[in-house]
Amino acid sequence: MINFVLLVSRQGKTRLSKWFTPISVKDKARAMREITASVLSRGQKLCNFLEWQDKKIVYKRYASLYFIACVDKGDNELITLEQIHLFVEVLDRYFGNVCELDIIFNFHKAYYIVDELFIGGHLQETSKAEVLRVCSAMDDLMDENREGDATGQQVGRGGRR
Repeated sequence: MINFVLLVSRQGKTRLSKWFTPISVKDKARAMREITASVLSRGQKLCNFLEWQDKKIVYKRYASLYFIACVDKGDNELITLEQIHLFVEVLDRYFGNVCELDIIFNFHKAYYIVDELFIGGHLQETSKAEVLRVCSAMDDLMDENREGDATGQQVGRGGRR
């Protein structure tokens, strides 16, 4: 099970964090500091797994972002790498060659994609096409809502404000 997912820039700035296990804000901040420092200090030739507390950290660098997942000690690291890669592929198709700025300015869409892929720390959807279809439908709903706001009508109620 994935305990949390972090997207961290090469400068150590957290761009996205999704926690699937309850943890206090103070402990989250400490964990992000420790893990970010550990991952950023590792050489490029070293493996993408490391032990942290009673968990495993699995990470992969894509361009200027590190995609980091914390999993239980008994979980398969290679499956976790595949799940990270699936997330990156969906982001890449959705944004068209995703970059750090896409995550910064469209963080709500990145969180939505995470929520479509993972529920409670478990992979729920393996089809990239299905995730992209749902995201496209959500974009269409948001566009309809914006158009309704522009005309002064409430979407779905048919009345005026």
